Order: sequence, then structure tokens, then C-alpha cells
Amino acid sequence: MNLTTARSPFSVSSLSNGDDRKFSLGGCSSYDTDSVASRSSGVFSGYDTLDTPPSYDFYSNTEIFGRAKKSRPSLFQLHSNPQDDPSPPPLYEESSVDKQSPDEDEPTEPPPEPARFGWAQGVMIRCMLNIWGVILYLRLPWITAQAGIGLTWIIILVSSSITGITGLSTSAIATNGKVKGGGTYFLISRSLGPELGGSIGLIFAFANAVAVAMHTVGFAETVQALMQMNFNCTLLIVCTGLFFSQAQVLFFFVIMVSFASYIVGTIIPATPEKQAKGFFSYRADIFAENFVPGWRGLEGSFFGMFSIFFPSATGILAGANISGDLKDPNVAIPRGTMLAIFWTTISYLIISATIGSCVLRDASGYINDTVSSLSGECLGVGCNYGWNFTECMTNKTCPFGLSNYYQSMSLVSAFAPLISAGIFGATLSSALACLVSAPKVFQCLCKDKLYPGIGFFGKGYGKNNEPLRSYLLAYIIAICFILIAELNTIAPIISNFFLCSYALINFSCFHASITNSPGWRPTFRFYSKWLSLLGAVVSVIIMFLLTWWAALIAIGIVIFLLGYVLYKKPDVNWGSSMQASSYNMALSQCVGLNQVEDHIKNYRPQCLVLSGPPCMRPSLVDFISTFTKNHSLMICANVITGGPSPGSVDSAKISTHLKWLDKRRIKSFYHTVVADDLHVGVQMLLQSTGLGRMKPNVLVMGFKKNWRKAQPNNIENYIGILHDAFDLQYGACVLRMKEGLDISRTMQAHVNLGFETSTEQALDTRSSTTTTSPTIDTSLDPEELMATSQPTTVFQTRQGKKTIDVYWLSDDGGLTLLLPYLLTRKKRWGRCKVRVFVGGEAQKVEDQKQELKALISRFRLGFQDVQVLPDINGKPQSEHIKRFEDLIAPYRVSSVQKDGQEADETTKDFSWMVSDEEMETFRAKSLRQIRLNEVIQDYSRDAALIIVTMPVGRRGACPSSLYMAWLEIVSRDLRPPVLLVRGNQENVLTMYCQ
Repeated sequence: MNLTTARSPFSVSSLSNGDDRKFSLGGCSSYDTDSVASRSSGVFSGYDTLDTPPSYDFYSNTEIFGRAKKSRPSLFQLHSNPQDDPSPPPLYEESSVDKQSPDEDEPTEPPPEPARFGWAQGVMIRCMLNIWGVILYLRLPWITAQAGIGLTWIIILVSSSITGITGLSTSAIATNGKVKGGGTYFLISRSLGPELGGSIGLIFAFANAVAVAMHTVGFAETVQALMQMNFNCTLLIVCTGLFFSQAQVLFFFVIMVSFASYIVGTIIPATPEKQAKGFFSYRADIFAENFVPGWRGLEGSFFGMFSIFFPSATGILAGANISGDLKDPNVAIPRGTMLAIFWTTISYLIISATIGSCVLRDASGYINDTVSSLSGECLGVGCNYGWNFTECMTNKTCPFGLSNYYQSMSLVSAFAPLISAGIFGATLSSALACLVSAPKVFQCLCKDKLYPGIGFFGKGYGKNNEPLRSYLLAYIIAICFILIAELNTIAPIISNFFLCSYALINFSCFHASITNSPGWRPTFRFYSKWLSLLGAVVSVIIMFLLTWWAALIAIGIVIFLLGYVLYKKPDVNWGSSMQASSYNMALSQCVGLNQVEDHIKNYRPQCLVLSGPPCMRPSLVDFISTFTKNHSLMICANVITGGPSPGSVDSAKISTHLKWLDKRRIKSFYHTVVADDLHVGVQMLLQSTGLGRMKPNVLVMGFKKNWRKAQPNNIENYIGILHDAFDLQYGACVLRMKEGLDISRTMQAHVNLGFETSTEQALDTRSSTTTTSPTIDTSLDPEELMATSQPTTVFQTRQGKKTIDVYWLSDDGGLTLLLPYLLTRKKRWGRCKVRVFVGGEAQKVEDQKQELKALISRFRLGFQDVQVLPDINGKPQSEHIKRFEDLIAPYRVSSVQKDGQEADETTKDFSWMVSDEEMETFRAKSLRQIRLNEVIQDYSRDAALIIVTMPVGRRGACPSSLYMAWLEIVSRDLRPPVLLVRGNQENVLTMYCQ
């Protein structure tokens, strides 16, 4: 087989080995292939295509220094025929980065890379330092004495279980895509959305700032000899955090040395001085005595001890909060966080078990309190080792022991100053972690612009983008809370804010999992959605168990911030699980509607509005929205004439028009189809628009005001749309306003060719049937058009005490009466009075009036003003008849044409033409429309709205031009808006309750 003859028509025209490598496509200009990533060799075969292999550039949002970012070819480039486009686009579109001109100096070196941390230093050590704090050294021995070793282990394990579950949820969320700066706020906001994410981000940043004050106050109360005043301590923390980022390694080392000193101290035999204070090294009977609870004081209960210990288990998010400073957050956050929780839990268990095995609950500290020096009964385990602390135990005045002496770890330690150093390192490191976390989280929140007035603090400085302004704000907040100087007042609020964050992180993981979104693909697999839900519920419960009033404050702040974001609706789209949940619920409800049978009582006019681009016909859109908003379905539809192309795709962009509708507070869908002409497009819409039971049942369109200047086939298409609607059992409404509906000519924008075109070409009704496309001014694209001030329409204002006149001349099932009733339920039309006009006989006016009022009262519509028009069938004035005949004259055909062609053959070829026979056949109906216009002129000149039953013309029997003339003459020369309505002849009103 000769491969040369089997090559593609897109053959290679040049295979030179020079630098200017180009190949041409048949009939097309040359494409430069220098930037094609898929072609690495200098020789091309005839099978080379525009398709490229997968590339990181196609999915990344970041730029790579030294080369332009490439993007994959569009579907149009791959699918379209190059011969149809004389100037095809380039193979690859460059990114939005501005290309520098050749004479500009290009940077020769990449920008400096900011310092990044690994999983050990960036996450594990940071989390461990934040978890360890004053409670470890000063309260854990006391909790062991109160709850006993057994219950203390349960408290530690329950606390660690909650933080462990939260750590698993955090790991799952952090590995579901690339994590940027912002830590906890970034994780929650990108998972649950800006509503909950923004509120948690703000209170979490505030809680971290206040936590700086909490750790500072707690340390200053305990070690007053080392810190003269709280202000100096806070200033030291700020300086350490800003200029000595490696200080955490030093703190970690100091704490490890203090732990080693403590463990060694438990092994070293106790001196008499330490024995007098209750320390006897490891003793089985001391372990047995301290294993069971020994509750004392008002706080002596399980939950009391739990509330005191749990804040020491928080701090697991310290690593996630600096996610922007990590080398690989997807690996560092799960590994570092879970290891930090594991090792800190082990340290808590070891310390509680060892100190409970070495130290008595009560001791006097007096070296002379030995068994030999006292007579009488000896109480306590100390008696077994020659010490009698009975007196102070009986009087409850013992100054030493686990239950009385907070510095028990210093007593046990081999070198007591190392414990003081450990307290210094643990407190300073916790405060430092909070001080670093708060500005980082707040900076990310500021950049998202969810709340007003905080953008000033989001500016970063230096290669690490340090938020110095946020540091200053956190320092000021810490100073303000330090002035309170009451740890018991600050700590409950802090703990509840952290627990609130834990609850939402767990809920985020559960919610993302339960929605089954295809985008939820975390690489960390060791999590369970039900464990996450349990963690969220338990976190909320613990909030109230710790301090109920602080829990209410935290939840109240979250609800307030949530309401603000819901009201403002920021323009962000993060692909949150809330969006996935909304889709799932909507899908479930729509499918569920399939099991619900239609009933007259639940009938709602669900409108398919042929608005074109909604911004072009605001009056039509505003009017329909008046009675469909929060009540029924409204779909604005646009038919773009022409074949599928990039231009038609751009014109069909839904987001632009939805933004316009949203800005106008109109609750409507928007649907676009591309078709050869308007009639075909509307047929597509009538048959395919909607979903299950959520599909339109009423077609709404604007009146074709310039129909006499339009091409005849445009009239045929317009009337054909009404016939199609009736064939498909749709109701139909046509709105006419004196000033017209289409404002596209004023706004110089695209106009739908099927409606009120701006062409001024004269109509040759006898010889021309070709549509001439008008000149369209596209100088303004939809984006610019939307940005202009939205026009005000009469339907946006209150109508006052006017009337809505309903001419219910033919029974169409009740749609003509239902629409004005729905209008009067709205505030803008609420004060209007509805008047119902019907035709009747002069001899039975009163009887017909009472009969109709009784029928309307059974419908419970509340319409009291009913008028019978006996002269509705009278003969119209001659001048009005003459005007109608002049109106239809251009579309008349004589019985015999000049060329001898018979009239029936002419009307067969040109169905829009009206023969004399057809004029005579429909004469009575034509006169009725003329007379109806005269009656409306007499009765409804000052009405706010006129609703008239639309006449129906038989398909194939009534010429489209004659039908159009009826619609014209009924609504002609009327100042109020006119709505022509025709239901589908099925009941939409009922007088029964079932």
C-alpha cells in the first residue's frame, strides 16, 4: 500500500529542517508550529493534527516562569472545516499574560521563591506546640487528682477522638484539590461556600487573635516572676512571630527537655523533702488510690473536668492555617496533623498515668509529719511510707499534693527550672501559633471581599506576602483583651469559637460526601462521612456543655454573618458542596413531581416568554414576572437565527442574561436555541423546554407592531407560532403596548429578526416572498448592554386605584380571569379594581349579570364589578370598517389575476393572501373585532390594563394576514397595555374543594 496516496488532504507543504517550520492546510493559511507541545521532532507526518496529548498547562491556573502557558485547541478549531474559514485561529491560544515586545528587557531569572515548610516543621511541630499549653503543666495533674487516672484517660481519649475526627475531615478536604493560603477559612469556604465559610473565617481569625491574649494572661498569672506585665509578654510574642520564625524549633526542643526532666524525675528516688510534699516515686498503692475519682469543690464532676481539659486539645488547625506557606499542603496537612494528635495524646496519657502513680492527693510539706512523731489514727496511703498527713487532710488545709499544688510537675522533675522553661515554651509557642494563624486567615478573607471595610488589612509585604497590617490588628485585639486580665472570662468564648470551627469542618466533609458530587475526590481515604457527622454533632454538644452562654454567642455571630452574606450574594463561584446539594434537591424534587398528578386546584400559569434577550424587551419581562414571581415558572426564551457557529454560541451565553435578570430581581430561567428561522426555533422551544412537570403551559409573546412592513413569510411565521401553541395544548398571550416592547433600536444592540425588526423596506405583497435581513448594529455586546442603566417600565411602579378591565367574551377555561386575579395579589396591582365585561342580549342583561356574578363568586376570585355588553354584536361604524379594509387591502387578491391565474391557485401558493371568498366567510368575525375595539375605546380609556379574549383562527382556513389584522384592530389606538389571552380550553378554575 502506498501511504503517500492515502494521506489526509491537510498535507505538509514544507518539511525543511530550518527554523521557520510551517505546514499548510489545504486552502488555508499557514500555521506556525513552533509552540506546539505535541510535536517535538523536526519532521512531521501527514497524520499530524491539532489534537494534543494531555498537559499540565491545560488544567493549571498558574504560570510557569520562562515560557508562555498554552491552552488546548477549542472544539471549533478541531471540528470546523478550515476551508470555510480563510483566516483560521492559531493552533494554541496564549494565556492572558501580556507578551512583551522584542525590545523590552525580559527577566533572566525567576522571581524569588518564598520559604516553604515541610510536614514536620510546618504542620506537626506547629500543631504540637499549639496543643501543648499551660493546662498540660499546671492543670493536668490536678484533673488527674479530681477524676482519677481512669476517668482522666477517658477525658483525654474523648477529646482526642473529637480532634482526631476533625483531623481526618480536615485531611480529606485538604486533599480534594490544591490548597492555597487561608487555612481553615479556605477549607470551609471552598467546601461549604461563602455563606458559612465567611462567617467561620471571621470568627476563627478573631478567636485566634483573642487566644493570644488568653495564653499570655494564663502564663502571666502563673509565672509572674518571669513576666513583669502582660503588655511586655505580648510585645515579645509579636516580635518573635515576625522576625524569628524558627523559634518554634527552639520551643519544641525546650518542651522535649522538660518532658525528659520530668520522666527522669519520676524514676529518681524521692528525697525526704519531696516525700513530705507527697512525692514517693512509682508506687502501686498510690496508683490504685489515684485511679478512682476524688471529686472536690464546685467543679468536681466529669463534665467540669472535661470543660477545663478540652481547650488543651485544640490547636490541631495550626498547620492548616498556614497552608499557603507549605511546600505540599496535600501531603503535609494530613500527615502532620494526625501525627501531632497522636503524639500529644500519648504525652497526655503518659503524664496523667505517671504523676498519678507517684504523687499523693494531699500532703502537708512538713518534714516532721512522720508516723513516729504522731499518735492516734493515721489516714491515707502516706502512712505506708512513714508519713502522717491526717491533720491537714481532716482540716482540708494541705498545701501540697495533686489536689492542692498546681506545680506538681515541677516537684517531680529532676530539675524544676526546666519545667518553668517548658511552661514558657508551651505558652509562648501557643500564643505565637495563634498570632501567625489569625493574620493569615484574615488576609485570605479580606482578599475574597465578602465583607465591607476589611480589604485594607489584606495587603501583603515581602517575598512571603506577610500581612503586616493584619499582624497589627491582631496585636491590638490581643492588647484589648489582655486588659480584661481574667482568664476564666476569655477562655470559654475562645473554646466555643474553636469548637464551632471543628463542627463546621466535620459538617463540610460530611456534606461534600453525602452530595455525591463528582468533584469530591480526596486523595486521603481514611475518613468516614458518618464519623464526620458524629464529630460535628458532638462538637456542638460540647459547646453547650462547656459554657452555654458562650455557645449561644458563637452561634449567634455565625447566624448574623451568614445572613449578611446571603443578603449581599457575593459574586463568587467555588464549586461548593452547597451548590451540589442544591442540584441534588432540585433534581429529587423534579423527579418526585412525576408521581404527582395534575389537578385544577394546583394549576399555575407557567410561562414561556419569547423575549429574545430579556434586556431588549423589559416591559414584557416585567409584566410576566409580576404574576409569576414566587408563584410559578417563567422561562425567557431567545431564538438565534442561523447555523451553529462560535458567533451564535457567544450570542447564546446564558450567564450574561441571567445576571441582567438577577439585577432586575426577576426570578426566571433563560433558554436559547439556534435555528434556521424563528418559527422552527419556537417549535423547538414549545416541544423541549422544561423538565418533567416543570414545563411551560402558556406561551407569551409581544405583538408584532410593524407587521405591515415586514416580509409576508414573517407574518406567516408569527401566526404559525400561535397555531403551534394551540396544537400543543398551550395557552397563548400577546402583550401590546402603545410605545412598543422592543428597545433594541434605542440601545443599539442585537435584535431578534423574528420580532419587531428595524427594517424600513417597503413590502411588495404580490411578487416578493424573500426575507431581507435588516442591518443590525452590534456595536454594544451584551456585557456592555447589561452594564448600562436598566430602563424603567410602567410595570415596575404602583398602579394606584385604577381598573383592570377584563373582556371575557369567550370561555377559554378561565385563564382570562385567573391572570388578573394573580395580578391583584401583588402590591403593585393590589389597589386596582377588576371589571369583567361579557357579551349578552339586551332583553336578559340583568339575568345574565347575576348568573355570571354567581359563577365568579363560586370561583372565589373576589370580582364584584360585572357588566354585560348587549351591543357587543352591533354593527361598527362605517369609517372603522373602511379603516379595516384599508388595513387588509395590500393582502387582498382579486378573483382573477392580470396574468389569468386563478385565485385559488394564488392563495394556495401564497397562503398569507386573502381572497374575496375568505373575506366574506370571515366577515362577521371581522366586524366583531372592529366593534370590540369601539367598545373598549368607550369603556377602558383610563384602565391600568386591558385583558381581552384572543380570537382564534382555524389553521389552513384563516389566512395569516387576516388573523394578524384581527389582532391589530382589536388592540389598536389604546393607551393602556393590552393583553390578548386565550387558554387551551381546559379548566384552570374550579368551584370544588377536591
